[in-house]
Amino acid sequence: MNFRRSSRDEPEINLIPFIDVLLVVLIFLMLSTTYSKFTELQIKLPVADTEQQRDYPKEIIVAVSSDGRYVVNKTAVESRTIEALSAALTVAAKAGKDSVLIISADASATHQAVIAVMEAARRSGLSQITFATQSAAQAGVR
Repeated sequence: MNFRRSSRDEPEINLIPFIDVLLVVLIFLMLSTTYSKFTELQIKLPVADTEQQRDYPKEIIVAVSSDGRYVVNKTAVESRTIEALSAALTVAAKAGKDSVLIISADASATHQAVIAVMEAARRSGLSQITFATQSAAQAGVR
């Protein structure tokens, strides 16, 4: 009878070759990935596939034309300043700060004109902002 314990060597896992293989795979993936350039993209806005429009009882619709004019709830704003737009939004916000602001900007409107509406909304205390788009079928885009 053999009552002595046999000494076994515990197997040792060597992680260095595993790390080397992972680094090679990582370098391969980094080199083979293609990155798209934003200058190559041709984007036409604002076309999106949307669900049926919701009915907002407390909505304020601001239309921005391509030349930077503003219309708040079908009432033209005489001045193009942020202060005048903010005053018009404050008057149109019948529900107060719970009103939803819908920005309906022309596709060729400047980015600055849309940012001015957002700044006027911030000054008026309106925090719920959404953008109106048209579906691809309505725009005739295929």
